[in-house]
Amino acid sequence: MKLALVTDLHFGARNDNMKVAQFQQKFWNDVFFPYIDKHNISTVVNLGDTFDRRKFISYTSLKSAKEMLFEPLAKRNIPMHCIVGNHDITYKNTLEVNSINLLLDGYTNITEYSSTQEVEFDGTKILFVPWICKDNEEHSWQMINETQAQVCFGHLELTGFEMYKGMPNYEGQNPRAFEKFDQVFSGHFHHRSSTGSITYLGTAYEMTWSCYDDAKGFHIYDTDTRELTFIPNPYILFYKLWYDDTTNNISFPAGMTYEDIESLGIGLFTDAYVKVVIKEKTNPVLFDVMITAIENAGPIHLQVVDDHLHLDLEDDNDIIDEAEDTITILDSYIDSLDIKTNKNDLRTLMHHLYNEALAVE
Repeated sequence: MKLALVTDLHFGARNDNMKVAQFQQKFWNDVFFPYIDKHNISTVVNLGDTFDRRKFISYTSLKSAKEMLFEPLAKRNIPMHCIVGNHDITYKNTLEVNSINLLLDGYTNITEYSSTQEVEFDGTKILFVPWICKDNEEHSWQMINETQAQVCFGHLELTGFEMYKGMPNYEGQNPRAFEKFDQVFSGHFHHRSSTGSITYLGTAYEMTWSCYDDAKGFHIYDTDTRELTFIPNPYILFYKLWYDDTTNNISFPAGMTYEDIESLGIGLFTDAYVKVVIKEKTNPVLFDVMITAIENAGPIHLQVVDDHLHLDLEDDNDIIDEAEDTITILDSYIDSLDIKTNKNDLRTLMHHLYNEALAVE
């Protein structure tokens, strides 16, 4: 039996930005549903964080989520098994009040998992583990330790894995607690990665700058062969351009040149986030023409990172590094501090704050 695995859908992302919702919808309309229709996939498993906000959702975001995912599933009579993630719960210490149960209870094809339990698919037992908190901790670990299932699906926070590309997590459970399973697949971290028997599936689409240049998509899991197949999502929401008019080296996505931008390439930046990093600018008129062309495309947001903001740096490579990897700057600064506070805890806090800031319009 083949299962379609999706996770961290975050409907209502970026403060219910409808441009982002339209970007998400392209994935469902053009990638996900055409694939499962073509390959006769009849079951979907959602590994948590279906909705973005923990305490509320706008009517427009809920309507959009239903139109792009839940209604099409219902019309196809495809069951969806939804594991409750940390973004789906109102309170930190209990999963009793969760958005899956409250917002999707009218769909008879959707099953909510707010407690750890075994689920069988065509003879294969899989342990479903929702977000572990104070209220369900004892039962969750009892099930994890006693189950005979060889496969685990969960919304787990495990140490040592990357939350986002280049951003390791320092808190949560020890991965060794799941060594008994042949395979563990989890939501929660947005970067797709694997270590040993544990795989974080990553998000289906880009939502913040932390998703930049990081493969997105969904997976097909075969319960018979135990094979996991990645189905990539080709759509991009975040573009980064590098400008240097002294060498005529203006680098654009997909091999574009400066001459392409006003004609062939302009549509790329419509309803997208664009960051232009200036390595060297000697011709302001040429630069303004390029920026005007990008603005005319109608991006959601355009940001220009100028070397004048980094006068203390020695060379252009430093400028690019600083502009490209803010989280590394934060980590390096924390490492240099002479403090008694646990630096791993401080790094984790700063990573969370950084990503919350990215999500603010």
